[in-house]
Amino acid sequence: MAIYDRPLRLGMHTYTLHFFGLGESWGFGKDYYFEQTMDICEVMDRAEKWELDGLQVTKVDLGCLTPDVKLDPGKLKEIAQEAKNRGLFLEFNSSFEAGSDSRVNCTVEEALQIGHDLDAELVKFSLDIKRPPKFYGSCMHPEVMKQLAAKYDLFKAAMPMIEDFDLKIAIENHTDTFADEILWIVDKLDHWRVGTCVDTANPLQVMENPSYAMERMLPKAYCCHFSDDIIVVDPLGVHDIGAPHGQGSYDCAHMVREIREKSPMDKIIFENEIAFRSTDEPIEEARERELQACEESVRYLRDELKLGVRGR
Repeated sequence: MAIYDRPLRLGMHTYTLHFFGLGESWGFGKDYYFEQTMDICEVMDRAEKWELDGLQVTKVDLGCLTPDVKLDPGKLKEIAQEAKNRGLFLEFNSSFEAGSDSRVNCTVEEALQIGHDLDAELVKFSLDIKRPPKFYGSCMHPEVMKQLAAKYDLFKAAMPMIEDFDLKIAIENHTDTFADEILWIVDKLDHWRVGTCVDTANPLQVMENPSYAMERMLPKAYCCHFSDDIIVVDPLGVHDIGAPHGQGSYDCAHMVREIREKSPMDKIIFENEIAFRSTDEPIEEARERELQACEESVRYLRDELKLGVRGR
């Protein structure tokens, strides 16, 4: 089998259904979340129906509906067993200081403990770096490097816990970091359990070339957030707007080939970033469009790009 044909499991980041109150709220610049209309078992039902191999989940999906909720380890173990019974892998997605949803925030130790209780294959971290206002030319800016050094200290201190729990962690080029900044902290930690999470769309939000980010991060990637956005130019400006996979501005087939050829990953986590059509769009209509986009993405990723191993 050629390396570009090797099997890749297909998982979904639950914020793909954020209008249903899942995953993580985004885009508001403050805490603002939608009513949760699906619980984790219903999400697993859909994952099975769509022939997905797994899910990447946040504290919200696990029952943290307000920032002060403490998750019950016993409940997490029940969720882990439920996923196993359904043949689904789990990954845990954590933030330090999410801009629109403080419910997903964790310390490193808390995130590792949740990942352990879930029997997660991986714990993914966003760094939530505060950047200077001028993005252009700001990669490795001194103010950024101070924050990266502080995060390095946190991860370094947690390495015994990572080893004891037999976990891998992946650090993401979130909407606030350049690829080389992520590689700096991964290289400094210099441990085989620590890799990157390469997000295919996030580079746009720091004015970075997505293909450069992939080229740099894929060799050390343990995780991939795979989305397809469409670049729109209209009288309101230039926007990158989430679209079903295969319908946006990205060459998804080429990116999957790169992932197969250049990374050690054996799975891809897809996500959609479906936005409101207008600020007064009824939430019921937004949910309907989000669900339809999810189903269209799954069909394209499985049928056209041959991702996923369930039912093959």
